[in-house]
Amino acid sequence: MKEKRTRSLASLGSGGLVIRKHWLLAVFLVVGVVLRVLAVIAYRPAIVYTDSVQYLTNMGKLSPDQLNPIGYDFVLGPLVSIGGLTFVVIVQHLVGLLLGVAIYALARKLTVYRWLAAVAAAPILLDAYQVQIEQNIMAETTFDVILVAILWLLLGRVPGWKRAAVVGVLIGAAFSVRAIGMVLLIAVVLYLIVVGNGWRKRRMDVVRRTAAAVAGFGLVFAAYVGYYHGETGRWGFTGAENQILYGRTATVANCAKLPLNEGTQLFCPKEPLGQRLGVDKYAHNHYGDPNWPGPLPPGTTKRQLATEFAHLVITHQPLDVTWAALKDFGKGFAPTRTSSPDDVPLDRWQFQLTYPNLNDPNTAKAAEKWGGSAPHVSHVPAVILRGYQLHGGYTSGTLLGLYALIALAAVAGLGRAKKSGLRSAALLPVAAGLILLLGSAAFEFSWRYQLPGLVFFPLAGAIGLRAILGKDQARPPMADYPDAVDSLAVKDFGTPDFAPVAVVIAAYNEAGGIGPVLTNMPRTCAGLPVDVLVVVDGSTDDTAEIAREHGAYVCVAPSNRGQGAALRLGYNLAAEGGAQYVVTTDADGQYDNSELEVLLEPILLDQADFVTGSRRLGAEDADSRLRWVGVRVFAVLASILTRRKLTDTSFGFRAMRAELATAVTLREPQYQSSELLLGALALGARVVELPMTMRRRGDGSSKKGPGVVYGANYGRVMTTTWLREYVLRRGRFRQGRTPAWRTPAGRTARTSR
Repeated sequence: MKEKRTRSLASLGSGGLVIRKHWLLAVFLVVGVVLRVLAVIAYRPAIVYTDSVQYLTNMGKLSPDQLNPIGYDFVLGPLVSIGGLTFVVIVQHLVGLLLGVAIYALARKLTVYRWLAAVAAAPILLDAYQVQIEQNIMAETTFDVILVAILWLLLGRVPGWKRAAVVGVLIGAAFSVRAIGMVLLIAVVLYLIVVGNGWRKRRMDVVRRTAAAVAGFGLVFAAYVGYYHGETGRWGFTGAENQILYGRTATVANCAKLPLNEGTQLFCPKEPLGQRLGVDKYAHNHYGDPNWPGPLPPGTTKRQLATEFAHLVITHQPLDVTWAALKDFGKGFAPTRTSSPDDVPLDRWQFQLTYPNLNDPNTAKAAEKWGGSAPHVSHVPAVILRGYQLHGGYTSGTLLGLYALIALAAVAGLGRAKKSGLRSAALLPVAAGLILLLGSAAFEFSWRYQLPGLVFFPLAGAIGLRAILGKDQARPPMADYPDAVDSLAVKDFGTPDFAPVAVVIAAYNEAGGIGPVLTNMPRTCAGLPVDVLVVVDGSTDDTAEIAREHGAYVCVAPSNRGQGAALRLGYNLAAEGGAQYVVTTDADGQYDNSELEVLLEPILLDQADFVTGSRRLGAEDADSRLRWVGVRVFAVLASILTRRKLTDTSFGFRAMRAELATAVTLREPQYQSSELLLGALALGARVVELPMTMRRRGDGSSKKGPGVVYGANYGRVMTTTWLREYVLRRGRFRQGRTPAWRTPAGRTARTSR
């Protein structure tokens, strides 16, 4: 019994470790679960759309000439027989959550950083339009499963012909669920040609695997077309291709310049060019009307004439048709969810406060027949879902476009991508997403058809960014203070007493520049004595000896961890040694230390707890245009996240109360400046920015690495700090309360967790 209990506790501990390791994904999963539970409660038994009725009525007949292919019916039939419509949407919601986990796991398999992998999974987990479509009796969730399966089979290794053949079969399955799925074959063939540089080195392998993929798809496609012919007596694969193609061409047809005959003339829209209706109206409202367009010439059919009309428009107006499709394709990358009057109405894919589609009597009949109850809405969860969806609970199309551009930049070899081995891995999802959405837009724009972009583009962007940045991810988060390295450094350092003002300098191989910095350091500030503590972060030069020669306290860390780790060690040593105020500056001479008294004055006057200089308010001798831009971009981001105006988040000349410096949670060994600033704000510290001067380095070169890499990691630290301090902890300070670190008990028990 005791042994069982021990095993149980161990498993709980390991589970907690997994959650801590993948905490960002866990947060997204929890929110995703809540959204899906609300959807199931809000809309019972499910959301039944017009297409849903067609799927349900075709489950037994499996007639291939309906508006939609029959692949989803093979999935829908068994699920409905087991538990009705509510069971179907519960399964679809569970699958949606699993898809998010699968995308995360695939990204990690491709060595994408954990935080970035979680960002790639977030859209499929959190996008309200994705949750809404899962609550519908619609084929999109099944389609997404096939998309993710294709990615899993192809990415992470060079596929052989057998794996390629399975992928071809899956593309055929995607086609049987949504006909547009066939265009995925283009992206897959492109990937199979370039992956592993096979087209240069092993051309016969490329031929074999490409042929296998095409054959796998062809097998399914031929079987489907054969079934269609056997059931209808016609060659085809769906009943929708004629009306959708007609709808697209009707919007741009210049009938006065087309060689129309008596039959095709009937299909020319009555509305003049410039006042045409949308594709949806012509394809469904007009073509779908059994009495339209009226009597036809003898020996002709609506299908035949509509197809002939569409082909005439495409032949004589190819640029007009192409431009119309490209305009619709571009709509998917709009920053917000909007639609023009000619588009499929956006509200079809939004949570409503009343049950949708009840103007169609078949909706209620289908809900009662296959769901076991009349359709109804629970008001409170519906209000929550609608509010979430309409106020930012979706993935911006512009953001998806940015992900695609990052992936394409990696494919082109930007940054470290050429040596990453991930260029082809970035190519597959971005090519599949672009080709699939372009193929959909060629027929009709609908936000419903943009949802596969949630699968492809975030993953492509994550892989692309990982390729561009290379393998040198930021160092792993630090453990609680003191960790093993801290303990060794403290043991050798001893326990000296510090003056009230302690200037902490982190230094790594700064022998050439630290001497002048220490020489020019003020010995007093506002009548208070000043001590200098140099934390040598595993240097291999004479930094420590030079610092001692200039009278500084020197603590040597046995290994190089990064500026953030060195500063955290310094904060604690200074505070434990009795310092009341901690000041930071750099070892390279970039800051004017004669401004020390100006920097510390607001704290001495009890007007602030944390003071940071700002090059934007003062003066800057910038040596990098990219860094100049980065300072401003991250200031805007920090201002948005903290809801207060900040102008410079990375200025290294700062002053703070010692108890505040040791109270902030500091995990980042390298990119620490924004973590400290946001952490101080979250603890209720009074933060003041002052105009200060920043010069070029006095000696040596920057340790920050390439600008793009540094910027990406800096942004990561800022956003994860905000999530930890403002979202998960909801800001540990509340208005009207004295921050714990300012109380006597807080100062006694202070810690740098």
